[in-house]
Amino acid sequence: MIIGAMDFQDVVRKRRMVRSFERRRIPADIVERILKNAQRAPSAGFSQGWAFVVLEGDVQAQQYWDAVGPEDQAAFHWQDLYNAPLLIVCLSNKAAYLDRYAEPDKGWTDRSESHWPAPYWDIDTGMAAMLILLTAVDAGLGALFFGVPPEKVDTLRQTFGIPAALQPIGTVAVGYAKAVDPPSLSLKRGHRPEHEVIHRGRW
Repeated sequence: MIIGAMDFQDVVRKRRMVRSFERRRIPADIVERILKNAQRAPSAGFSQGWAFVVLEGDVQAQQYWDAVGPEDQAAFHWQDLYNAPLLIVCLSNKAAYLDRYAEPDKGWTDRSESHWPAPYWDIDTGMAAMLILLTAVDAGLGALFFGVPPEKVDTLRQTFGIPAALQPIGTVAVGYAKAVDPPSLSLKRGHRPEHEVIHRGRW
């Protein structure tokens, strides 16, 4: 049992996207717990077609922001996001799934994407990202999942040597949340009412 771990419902309720971080490192054991939990995500056929580029500290983080951040970093609204001491780039590997389901026990004789009702390589990697977010909350940290601009993907690959077969679906910034973290203006939309979301028995 992890000392100080939260009740699961508390973790879910407290999870939010944090954009303002303190500039202090995360203990190594917590980083390892986050990464181990990410690997516990479900995956179709146990394909485990995900990978993570883990960037720690100011130097590696600045390499990331130089590769994918706004052209004018000084004008960026969320300046304290740059303080995040841990960035985890979440990558999906479509080929791992196509290969896995062409194996004898799965019954497909080819690697056609037409068999797939949805891109599970991206979905499963997204679930791994959610485990990162939840583990961060459980450890008393804040975290933010955000996408990589499509026009910056090639630069990201070149900067960190990411193979062409792996597709970045997003990055998770993790760190100690500042006491004041201005919320996203999108939250003014509010939660959709349950009757619009939950349909019991039929639509």
